[in-house]
Parts: sequence; structure tokens; C-alpha cells
Amino acid sequence: MHGPSIYLIVFLFGAAGVAHFVWPAVFVRIVPPSLPAPRTLVYLSGAAELLGAVGVLVPGLRTYAGWGLLLLLLAVFPANIHMALHPGEFGRIPAWALYLRLPLQFVLMGWIYGALALGPVPW
Repeated sequence: MHGPSIYLIVFLFGAAGVAHFVWPAVFVRIVPPSLPAPRTLVYLSGAAELLGAVGVLVPGLRTYAGWGLLLLLLAVFPANIHMALHPGEFGRIPAWALYLRLPLQFVLMGWIYGALALGPVPW
């Protein structure tokens, strides 16, 4: 296991999870309009991030938490696509940065997979 990477994953997902509850309106804006109940989805994804962060800290749950975080990153990918396709709706963030986020999401997934030494899906 890669100790510093594990703690960085915990910090990133923990901070993101807290942000979903502190500033939900920021995240509601990026939920694609085709999805129902944006605020509920924001709270659910924030809770999933927090649970994933805590789970990564527990060695017996780390594999499950890691796979859960990977699934979460896939689930929120449509929001990243929505942002890239509608840059004018998201303030001063340049369109190129929104498009750069798309492949970086997969880099993040690879980092999690490697840092948590995930093997086959445990379920």
C-alpha cells in the first residue's frame, strides 16, 4: 500500500464530501438537467464520498471503499461532461479546463486503483 497516497485520497474525498453539504448549490448547478432531484443527488454523492474516505482508513474495508469510490467517479462523470459541453453556465472556468477534467477523472481512477492495491471486484 502507498501510505501517503491513501491519506491524500482520504483527504480529497473527505473534503469533497463535506463541501457537498456546506455548499450544495455549487454542486446542484453541475447536475445534468436530465437527472432528477439534483439536491438529493448532491447529498447522496457527498455521503458516498465521506463513506468512501472513512472506509479507505479501515484496512478491512479498504478494498470495498476503493471500488465504491471508483463507481462513484463513474457515476458523477456525466456532470463533468455536462460542464464541458456547457462552459458558459459555469462562470469563469475556461472551456479547456473543463475538457481537461474528463481524462483526469480516469487518471484519478487509476491512482485510486493502484494506491489501494485493488484486485478483482470483491463482490
